[in-house]
Amino acid sequence: SALFNKMTLPYEPAMLIYPHIDPVALALGPLKIHWYGLMYLFGFAAAYGLALWRGKRMGWSQDQVADLIFYGAMGVILGGRIGYVFFYGFDRFLNDPLWLFRIWEGGMSFHGGLLGVLVAGAVFARQYKAPGMEITGLLAVITPPGLSFGRIGNCIGGELWGRPVTDPDFAWGMVFPHVDAFARHPSQLYEAVLEGLVLFIILFVFTLKPRPRMAAAAVFLIGYGCARFTVEFFREPDADQGFVLFDWMTKGQMLTAPMIISGLILLALAYRKGGNMPATR
Repeated sequence: SALFNKMTLPYEPAMLIYPHIDPVALALGPLKIHWYGLMYLFGFAAAYGLALWRGKRMGWSQDQVADLIFYGAMGVILGGRIGYVFFYGFDRFLNDPLWLFRIWEGGMSFHGGLLGVLVAGAVFARQYKAPGMEITGLLAVITPPGLSFGRIGNCIGGELWGRPVTDPDFAWGMVFPHVDAFARHPSQLYEAVLEGLVLFIILFVFTLKPRPRMAAAAVFLIGYGCARFTVEFFREPDADQGFVLFDWMTKGQMLTAPMIISGLILLALAYRKGGNMPATR
């Protein structure tokens, strides 16, 4: 780009160039299918497959699993949008309440989606008269792959980029020419690996043996919280948010810290009460 050609790097690090992937994966006349939407679809499909496998061990029917995924999907979409509006753009919402419904303009929040899924899980539990913590334990195991797909979608969209690389020997700095000419941390991919792949492996292995009902949900909260809190040190703060506390804490870290604390408390309570009824079988 013109910006890239005019700017000069302060050093010559080893780096990658963002490949300018078209956000539209498939266009059929006026119908456009975006990569980000496909990532959501892949995430829900992975969750459904995992839930089917886990559900058999828990004595669930295929219809129950399908309903859980539907409820969860609604929780992710509605909660993610409402959370983004209230956590990151409440002033704009006050000036323009209809912005809440203009989803096509972008804006989803993980923390809002998490709250939405918890509400959806509670509704599902009430409908099927199932133990709420058993449901959250299952949701904890099947959620990370969707998080990974979502972060890959962020990378494809060239959004939520990382902070500039300060070490000239850093091996995988990435230049986003639509941002500037400096090598940056590909923080979207860090999150895809830590919040998605690594967290899934931890939860999958952890739940192979019977655990107290609250334990899997607690491990998810702790694992995601630690991964997100850490990666935020490499991710560029949102331009309209900046650092919200202590001149170093981002909005993502502020929202994530309570997850870690809640997870630790929940894990302590889970093992204090014992594990007579496992979250997954």
